[in-house]
Amino acid sequence: MFHILVVDDDRNTRRLLRAVLESDGYTVTTAENGEKAFEVLDREHIDLIVLDIMMPVMDGYQFTKTLREEGSDLPVLIVTAKQLPDDRYMAFQAGTDDYITKPIDKKEMLLRIKALLRRSKIVSERRIELGGVVLNYDEFTVTKNGQTQVLPQKEFLLLYKLLSYPGRTFTRIQLMDEIWGADSEAGWETITVHISRLRKRFEGWEEFEIQSVHGLGYRAVKKV
Repeated sequence: MFHILVVDDDRNTRRLLRAVLESDGYTVTTAENGEKAFEVLDREHIDLIVLDIMMPVMDGYQFTKTLREEGSDLPVLIVTAKQLPDDRYMAFQAGTDDYITKPIDKKEMLLRIKALLRRSKIVSERRIELGGVVLNYDEFTVTKNGQTQVLPQKEFLLLYKLLSYPGRTFTRIQLMDEIWGADSEAGWETITVHISRLRKRFEGWEEFEIQSVHGLGYRAVKKV
C-alpha cells in the first residue's frame, strides 16, 4: 500500500485524482495548496506527491523548491494546465521529477506514477529480499531456506510496510491509516497485537528485527 498526496486547489480535481488513484490500489490524502501539503507531510508518511502549479498561498513551484531545500527526495509529479516550455523548465528547475498536462490521461498518469515509484526504489518487483528471506507481496508469503509461510493479510502488509523502509519509524496512526484505513473502528491496540504476533512468528531470525520506538511507534531494522 503506497500513500500518495494530491495537492490541488480545485476540489473537483482532487476528487477525480483520488478516485483514479484509489481505484489503482493507492492510499490517497489531499491538500488544497503547498502550505497545507507540508502540514500533511509533518503528520503522515507519503510515498509520492501529485502536484498542481497554480495554487494560492504556496504554489507548486515554491512547494517543490522548499521540499528539495529541506533535503527531501520524495517523488513529485506535477499535473497542471500550464503547457508552455518555460513552465516545464521552471518546474524541473524547482526539482520536480515528472510533468504532465491537463486534461489528464488517466492511464498515462498511472504509468508515470509507477515509473517514479520504481525509479525511487519504493516499488520494484513487489517483493523484498533480505539475505535468504523473500517477502512476496502478491502471495502474502515469507520464504526462508525453502520454507514458506503464508501470513494473514494485515500481518503481511504491516511487515512489508516496515521492511520497505528499514530504519524508518512509523507512528501507530500512520500504520493504522495505511493498512486498516482511516475509517477503521479498530483501536491502536490492534497494531500492538499484530506487532506481537510478527515478533513471535519471526523470533530468532537473523535477517531483521522489529523495534519499538518509545512514544512514537515501530521500525524494522535489517541485519544483513
